[in-house]
Amino acid sequence: MELPRSYGLLLHPTSFPGPYPVGNLGAEARRFLRWLESAGARWWQVLPLGPTGFGDSPYQAFSAFAGNPYLIDPEALAARGWLRRADPPGGPFERVDYGLAYRWAWPMLREAYAGFRERADAEGRQALAAFEWEHAHWLEDYALFRALKDEHGGAPWWRWPDPLKYRDPAALAAARERLAEAAAFHRWTQWVFFDQWRALLSEAHGRGLQVIGDMPIFVARDSADVWAHPELFQLDERLEPVAVAGVPPDYFSPTGQLWGNPLYDWEALERSGFVWWVQRVRHALRLADLVRIDHFRGFEAYWAVPADAPTAESGHWEKAPGEALFRKILDELGSLPILAEDLGLITPEVEALRDRFGLPGMKVLQFAFTGEDNPFLPHNYPESGNCVVYTGTHDNDTTRGWCEHASPAELAFMRRYLEERGLAFDSCEDAPWALIELALESRCRLAIFPLQDPLALGSETRMNYPSRAEGNWSWRYPAARLDSALAGRMRDLAERYDRVRRG
Repeated sequence: MELPRSYGLLLHPTSFPGPYPVGNLGAEARRFLRWLESAGARWWQVLPLGPTGFGDSPYQAFSAFAGNPYLIDPEALAARGWLRRADPPGGPFERVDYGLAYRWAWPMLREAYAGFRERADAEGRQALAAFEWEHAHWLEDYALFRALKDEHGGAPWWRWPDPLKYRDPAALAAARERLAEAAAFHRWTQWVFFDQWRALLSEAHGRGLQVIGDMPIFVARDSADVWAHPELFQLDERLEPVAVAGVPPDYFSPTGQLWGNPLYDWEALERSGFVWWVQRVRHALRLADLVRIDHFRGFEAYWAVPADAPTAESGHWEKAPGEALFRKILDELGSLPILAEDLGLITPEVEALRDRFGLPGMKVLQFAFTGEDNPFLPHNYPESGNCVVYTGTHDNDTTRGWCEHASPAELAFMRRYLEERGLAFDSCEDAPWALIELALESRCRLAIFPLQDPLALGSETRMNYPSRAEGNWSWRYPAARLDSALAGRMRDLAERYDRVRRG
């Protein structure tokens, strides 16, 4: 795929400021789009948009297809006459309060659903019916899954009564009848989410902006996908995982990362013609212009960890049919607007798979400053420029925080490397801008920066610590910091390096 020379910012919608416990798709999202346009950007990158559960990670969602109801804008519901008032539950909220969001958002959404039932016009009812028909292949299972979780106090599906756990047809039919209204509510929340997201996507396109989505390679065990399609995963006769996903010891953890996601039964998927994966990618590309697939190397080989292992160290590599999968997706969709997250232990086989389909890989500057042969240094980027350069990702510290914790050797090398290119930084507060300019200058056609870096924020605003189970995903930016001076500084630099959209 041919990317234009351009740049963008990484910001998840939960990080929008505002009076509600979590950022949403409302006024602040639209203000951000206006600001991006004024800053000369072309791209807005988000994290996965799925419904989050315990731990709040967008990479462990209840569905690979559904949207997160917490992101629904209450003011838009009130404007349509379904919610009488969109009063925030206190605040202001400097960080995301997921506990309060859980306690407040669901009653608010149920009130709005009742308002829809009472006062929606024919156009709204027809739009809901059309959405339910179009998305039935995942929506029916998801809505019943959520209704059953509610009925069982949030318990994971493998702790439900056996007839429901094993999807006995009679038990499912009885549940659909018993929980018809609850399932209808969850279908409605999905329609509202997708309606609001598509409106925001349309506004972005109208401003010359495009959106980069994010797709985790694996799905959560406690998800509608695994419950509805256990035959596609490596589960035993009791539907317990045989092995789980992770990665070996790496930059982030000396014992590796034990993610715990069930692994795919790739033979079963291949026998099916990869239907589930084709549906998933097609769906993702309806919500974004490009999709970043997290842990791309797992399509060539994945790290399989025994299900009872305490850490990921005891895992081993197993081959995956990545070429057959992407060939099928290409045949079905006609193109592959995909960015490959090719970080970690990358082999020549992974690079060959990426390059065979022309997928841009990732370069992260925070990993770069260890020596001249480091592949993350800009002078080592591919001549084609078919790559995406980041100062850092959602899993990294902010660049200012990284600088404050970097080794003296790294900082000395970075200072020398920058000086050779006419760049410099006086302190760690200046370091984000030095790396932003280094990225913009590079030959990678696309440069992406977490918003924390243009704001020169420290470690206290980090989005995620991969080895920490709690306290992640809660950063929100101060609204006043997104001003015209910052936009002008970004635009000036982007203009200097020919990254501002023309026309």
